[in-house]
Amino acid sequence: MLKVEEAPPNLLPRDGVVSLYSTSFGDPDSLFTSLEKTLAWTQNQIVVFNKLHNEPRLSAWYGDPGCSYTYSGVTLQPLTWTEPLRAIKRTCEELCGATFNSVLANLYRDGNDSMGWHADDEPELGPNPTIASVSFGAERRFDLRHKVTKERVQVVLPHGSILIMSGETQSHWMHSIAKTKKVCEPRVNLTYRMIQI
Repeated sequence: MLKVEEAPPNLLPRDGVVSLYSTSFGDPDSLFTSLEKTLAWTQNQIVVFNKLHNEPRLSAWYGDPGCSYTYSGVTLQPLTWTEPLRAIKRTCEELCGATFNSVLANLYRDGNDSMGWHADDEPELGPNPTIASVSFGAERRFDLRHKVTKERVQVVLPHGSILIMSGETQSHWMHSIAKTKKVCEPRVNLTYRMIQI
């Protein structure tokens, strides 16, 4: 399903490891279409500064039984794996040598959809989690910001790519997807995780 170049360099200057694999899925266009049309997309309400807001994108949570996930005041119960999600999961596991039992799928309908600054450091992810982030569709810029030094790293995520965040990345860095008027097409992002049950 996947052809991968040799291991890419670490994109972070310190305190973590982020690697971008410009992969070649067998048919990324078909995968994108299948995911966009068949996943159970919903728009959750999240708590920001003690107020409820519509999340600025659509999402869906899939995983093994018992893998609930809580962030921004929302607790998600896992939907049953689809075969495409399982196949992509196996690819990510082979790539980074980690095991995943869940995935947060996000649908960015266009450049108006976004993701604010945050770290994937919820307790159920455990210390120093490895997270595999797979992108299909429109290219979007992925920003990282060091929590102390405020250093920034910007990465463009191509169609069919896999971004691996590991080591101390979530402890020391935050990340976001900013709004942009330059993007009119949708993007599907899959972030595979290991929930500590």
